[in-house]
Amino acid sequence: MTTTAEPSTSTAAAPRPRGVLAPEYRALTVGMVALITLVAFESLAVTTAMPTVAQSLDGLSLYALAFGGPLASSVVAMVVSGTWSDLKGPARPLWHGTAWFLAGLIIAGVAPTMEVLVVGRIIQGFGGGLLTVALYVVVGHLYPAELRPRIFAAFATGWVVPSLVGPAIAGLIVEHASWRIVFLAVPAMAIPAALVMRPGLARADAGTTEQEHRSLWDRRAMWAIAAAVGVGLLHCGGQQRGILQIALLAAGLAGVVAFSPKLLPKGTFTVCTGLPAVVALRGLVAAAGFGAEVFLPLMLTRERGLSPSFAGLVLTVSALTWTAASWYRGRPHQPFSHEVFLQAGMISIVLGITAATLTLNPHVPVLVGILGWGLAGLGMGTVFPTVSVLILQYSSREEQGANSSALQLSDALATATVLAIGGSLFAAIEPHSATTAYLTAFGLPAVLALLGVFAARRTNQEVG
Repeated sequence: MTTTAEPSTSTAAAPRPRGVLAPEYRALTVGMVALITLVAFESLAVTTAMPTVAQSLDGLSLYALAFGGPLASSVVAMVVSGTWSDLKGPARPLWHGTAWFLAGLIIAGVAPTMEVLVVGRIIQGFGGGLLTVALYVVVGHLYPAELRPRIFAAFATGWVVPSLVGPAIAGLIVEHASWRIVFLAVPAMAIPAALVMRPGLARADAGTTEQEHRSLWDRRAMWAIAAAVGVGLLHCGGQQRGILQIALLAAGLAGVVAFSPKLLPKGTFTVCTGLPAVVALRGLVAAAGFGAEVFLPLMLTRERGLSPSFAGLVLTVSALTWTAASWYRGRPHQPFSHEVFLQAGMISIVLGITAATLTLNPHVPVLVGILGWGLAGLGMGTVFPTVSVLILQYSSREEQGANSSALQLSDALATATVLAIGGSLFAAIEPHSATTAYLTAFGLPAVLALLGVFAARRTNQEVG
């Protein structure tokens, strides 16, 4: 008989695990969450510090590449890490990813020129892509299904908390000390976080035979490089103007469209039921949430006259609601199916984007936008850990690396594409009509969120 798959819950036949901080999981959990937090903090801190870095190194011409380079290299690394994890287990790509990530930070931190800093950033991005995919596979190998919602909720918190304090801390460091500390401080904290995981990771070193995946490894690596070039062109094109911008965006979009289907599960772009819908939903939720978020502080400061710090309060509120929703999704004995939670989360994001758009009207209180974006954060915090749980639920042990890679690739590719297109449209329209520009900037993510409601309805996978 065919049944509908749901995330596993504890049964009478198996003792219920005590939690992610039980003695057998404590060191591994602390180390993984610490690494996730440091990766997130570095991402936010570098964004804050980069204008100063570019001026200091006389490298404004390479400013876009300093962001597009690591994004592109992470796309390649995600594919490599997924296949490597399935081939040899997640420990090796995790250690290599940590080493590449730290090496890139050190190179960037001591860089005498902007060119050297960009090289460090590319190496850093490659390491980050390796280790984030490997961490997902570690969860699949070492944590029982009952604990996966909790550990992914902790991962979500590891991303959200730095958004509350990361930019402010980075700003203080840049203003009162040196921008180089932003890069060089993280290795000192990341090494102990990695070492504390060492005993637990020894249990995750099982993989499949190399012969089974050799041809797949070669093809996927080439496709990933081609897609990464497309991502880099999109990112650089989004910061150009005129004919050059159109050419770069067209070439980048062509690369992403041509090679993304070869890196994601078959049926992702048509939102087929089960695993493809889960992967598609991750891309939709990331592109919708982050695609709208980048324009909200800009709109509040330029159109509603708020100070930058007060406009930033909107992002703080959404970070808090994101954390609360992730924490709730990590609790046992949930009252509804994952399908219901996913639809509710995507509807919350639609409502949040709508509320943000309404604040374009000067007669609508700014509080509407703040509370609305808090609702969007609630939706993001509901959807992200849920799809992370499902990707492992729907994957055999031998496929956890490839499918975890696909999940994060969907996120990265969709977000890069939407930010490039949305930013370019905004820049082209805004000189003629600011209102139309913002409506366009928020409208594209809103459409993606609505598509996400549909995708969420197709995330049930039938098993025999």
